[in-house]
Amino acid sequence: MTPVLGCIADDFTGATDLANMLVKGGLRTIQLLGVPRGDCRIPDVDAIVIALKSRTIEPEIAISQSLQSLEWLQKSGTQQFFFKYCSTFDSTDKGNIGPVTEALMKALDVDFTIACPAFPETGRTIFKGHLFVGDALLSDTHMNSHPLTPMTESNLVTVLSKQTTLNVGLVQHDKIEAGLETLRNSFDALKKTGVSIAITDSITDTHLYTLGQALADFKLITGGSGIAIGLPKNYQNANLVRLSKEASKLKPVTGLSLVLAGSCSDATLRQVAEFSKNNPSFKLDPVELDLRPSIIEEAIEWASLRMGQGPVLIYASAASHEVKSIQEKIGSEKAGSLIENAMGSIAKALVDSGVRRLVIAGGETAGAVAGALGISSLQIGEQIDPGVPGTITVDDPKIALALKSGNFGEVDFFQKALDTMP
Repeated sequence: MTPVLGCIADDFTGATDLANMLVKGGLRTIQLLGVPRGDCRIPDVDAIVIALKSRTIEPEIAISQSLQSLEWLQKSGTQQFFFKYCSTFDSTDKGNIGPVTEALMKALDVDFTIACPAFPETGRTIFKGHLFVGDALLSDTHMNSHPLTPMTESNLVTVLSKQTTLNVGLVQHDKIEAGLETLRNSFDALKKTGVSIAITDSITDTHLYTLGQALADFKLITGGSGIAIGLPKNYQNANLVRLSKEASKLKPVTGLSLVLAGSCSDATLRQVAEFSKNNPSFKLDPVELDLRPSIIEEAIEWASLRMGQGPVLIYASAASHEVKSIQEKIGSEKAGSLIENAMGSIAKALVDSGVRRLVIAGGETAGAVAGALGISSLQIGEQIDPGVPGTITVDDPKIALALKSGNFGEVDFFQKALDTMP
């Protein structure tokens, strides 16, 4: 069967998050890492998720990679397209959510779409256009000091309007609660006023299911992974797929275990602290790495001596005041590059030494590790925590991976992932 849904995600863990939602809905899903080559072959699946590393790069490059991915998906026969970004709308006034959305709309000849990063299961809700994380406005969370995409504004209409030349509007929750017909009429009313992108409130999963129904005929959808929960039934109702409970079944992978954490989110910091109580841990400092690159070899040797006795953790996660100090000393871009290169080198060396089970926290870290390991595609398995499934590589050697967005997962996520992934 031809894949019905083609997705473009702006980071690796976000792509896995979306793939997880699709698999839970019964769609056989594969995740491709990076812009696919022209000769890339895929198994028989219902949905394809292309994971880019485009969230914080220059908008022109993000647009180019996204359009190349779109062209590949179109040639693969997908009928509906999804641009996936973070549930905390990670972006700056330059982009890249707005510029990429605008470019995809133009390429697909689409004059209207939605933007809905809501994911109520993980506490991300939208009320009157304002994004909340739990009970707090986005701008009142740790995201206001994010090193790459500081989110100091919670009104998504305001945030997105700064990133695009298109008009941005809002569909409030009461229009969604009123049902499918009222929601579709709200879309039509916005289009008549010249609005091209609608921020949609979503407070509960019920809102997302209603939105999903309303999006059945949309050529392009944009949002977080939460909006995907309402899509699979559309394809089944149109006799395009047969939803399967077996979509998440993967064969187990055995081997040494390693946890790598590059995210500085509050959730990851708590997970690092919890895992370190009972497992060896090694901290990477970008400033020290800059002065003494040999620390990479020291970390590899340190891990090699301990992994036979159980999983180990190598992390660069740091509290916001530490991150600020590091940035003042060597700059945020250099600090990020040093950590990504180090994590990639460490992962490559340790996989060559027998690691076959990897837990990775942070989208940038996941991208760097996948690149260093030459991973091109992943099969998506069962959910570990909301937004994070277990996965295994399609190519040999088989490696089990849990790619976790920095903000996701319970405090015991690292151990839970090692216990439950394939």
